[in-house]
Amino acid sequence: MRNTEVIKVALIGNPNTGKSSLFNQLTGLNQKVSNYPGVTVEKKSGTAKLNDITNATIIDLPGTYSINPTSLDENIVLQSLLNPDNEYPDVVVVVADVENLKRNLFLFSQIKDLEIPAILVINMADQMKKKGISLDIELLKQELNSEVLLVSARKKIGIDELKKAILNYKKANISTIADIADRIDVDFFNQVKNNFNEISLYKAWLLITQHHNFSTIDKSLQKRIDTYRKDTSKLKKMQNRETILRYQYINNILKKTYAVDTEKATDLRFKLDKILTHKIFGYVIFASILMLIFQSIFDWTSIPMDFIDTTFAQLSEWAKNKLPQGMFTNLLAEGIIPGIGGIVIFVPQIAILFFLISILEETGYMSRVVFLMDKIMRRFGMSGKSVIPLISGTACAIPAIMAARNISGWKERLVTILVTPFTTCSARLPVYAIIIALVIPNQRVLGIFSLQGLTLMALYLLGFTAAMVSGYLLNKTLKVRGKSFFVIEMPNYKLPSIKNVLYTVLEKTKAFVFGAGKIILAISIVLWFLASNGPSSFKNASEIVKKEYSNQKLSESEVNQKIASYKLEHSYIGIAGKAIEPAIKPLGYDWKIGIALLTSFAAREVFVGTLATIYSVENDGGTTTIKEKMAAEINQDTGKKLFNFPTGMSLLIFYAFAMQCMGTLAIVKRETNSWKWPLLQLFGMTALAYLASLLTFTLLN
Repeated sequence: MRNTEVIKVALIGNPNTGKSSLFNQLTGLNQKVSNYPGVTVEKKSGTAKLNDITNATIIDLPGTYSINPTSLDENIVLQSLLNPDNEYPDVVVVVADVENLKRNLFLFSQIKDLEIPAILVINMADQMKKKGISLDIELLKQELNSEVLLVSARKKIGIDELKKAILNYKKANISTIADIADRIDVDFFNQVKNNFNEISLYKAWLLITQHHNFSTIDKSLQKRIDTYRKDTSKLKKMQNRETILRYQYINNILKKTYAVDTEKATDLRFKLDKILTHKIFGYVIFASILMLIFQSIFDWTSIPMDFIDTTFAQLSEWAKNKLPQGMFTNLLAEGIIPGIGGIVIFVPQIAILFFLISILEETGYMSRVVFLMDKIMRRFGMSGKSVIPLISGTACAIPAIMAARNISGWKERLVTILVTPFTTCSARLPVYAIIIALVIPNQRVLGIFSLQGLTLMALYLLGFTAAMVSGYLLNKTLKVRGKSFFVIEMPNYKLPSIKNVLYTVLEKTKAFVFGAGKIILAISIVLWFLASNGPSSFKNASEIVKKEYSNQKLSESEVNQKIASYKLEHSYIGIAGKAIEPAIKPLGYDWKIGIALLTSFAAREVFVGTLATIYSVENDGGTTTIKEKMAAEINQDTGKKLFNFPTGMSLLIFYAFAMQCMGTLAIVKRETNSWKWPLLQLFGMTALAYLASLLTFTLLN
């Protein structure tokens, strides 16, 4: 049996160069997502088969414009190239955009000067004719002393050639190309070369100028670095000189190898940008797209959701009737199956949400949205870059808060972190979806728009508005200094890659199901135990109920239902629910909803799974779905339906404002390095949710 060789490959490039598309083409489904050690930055890695005996471990590093970092994401790239640890790359693949080659070559020249085997991949080659671009690839190879490949990740052009180039990385020319040391300061760099003769000259230069970006540096090395750190203003001037010289070098190469004939270009980008970023039409178009998304979430998913709901109800009933009676069967039928069903039912909605958002990102439209919203964000004390976490928050607040690390100003970053949880995340969607389906009529407005879809959109807008208002108030009250500038690149418009879209949908939906599923499974088991056990009154439920209703002519099924309800109310979970009921009763909630509110603090979507478990324990039999059980629930005080319009709207408003997520609290603590800010979020948002729900229920009731 032959041993398989593994080549470590770092994938590096500017943002919006198609790096993720190339990563997907190389690795397919052999991917995993984790965090870099010690930091909350997402790390994507995967495996590519190069030939029968050789694989490549591809590490997709965060997008960066240079290896002079200004954010944590960019610092990860610097650390990866300068720290010779277990993941130090054998070869670096630098992905460049054919339309922005000048800026992309700046990064490539830096990596090349580190004397690491490097391959330049010029992506989007299929767009050259449309853009009127011509490129002398052979001359560019000579000028850069490097392997240069034209590829199109979207159309799978050049992927095999790239794999061959990675296989031959040991033959790569690792000589420097920019040769800028002599033109900056000959004496200075000769001295550096003599003092750091064990590493490349450019690596030594980066250690001197970027040493503050490293958490651990050898003491002897640090001592040598410090001797060059005395005159920081001189170093800054030398860094600026380096940038100028690199661009001069790149300009000279591109004059020989690269040309753009605008008369031959057939690009519609300018015309589209004029409409999509218009100060009036841009917002109208964005609002229309949002409306289409929310309409689709309800209109396209009703049939698969009803099928899933019915299937799990039938599966639960089958387990009750076919499996041997006992504790395990009860746990399975009343705890695990309803609990998991309470999350799986929302897979169609989650998948469609991510599908549509992924298409917007793939086409390049989301960057226009960020640019468009920058004008609004600045009025509320946030950077234009704050839009990225707020939009990302529609998926999950945790990675959205991580994304705030791109904001350089501490105050603007802190405000963004504090208000991001107001954005409606995918975990709220299951709660919104089932409550809206129960209390909002399935009617059309103007014969076109679904009233349920409009309600969902209103809740998203409410969350975004709450984030804006909170940002404004925090900006005025927080005594923290800080200011940052907003820069964003507008990528070219392109047709979405179906492969990339499907990968995104699969990855995000899988993360939602398995991430929430673990929590729900654990909570369902605990809830089932607490709902199936209790003190003496629970154990004597049958005798107590039969005695109480002995004068009434009840059928056997009605008696069994009374016993099940009595048991639930006098179980451990019933006792806990009754204890908190006085606090939540003014909001229109009973003790069962109170239990669901408490358990959903682990994750918002647990709300539905909790009610599914509670109602399954209470139900004495019959194939009913969670939606049917909630619709049939009666308010014991009024004798009317519990989930009516006032109660439903009160719940929707509560979840629009409440924190209700342990994971978010943990990540805020980690990002701010203090419990002060997450506790402010928890108590502030909970108080706002309670008061807003109380007002809503009082007015509507």
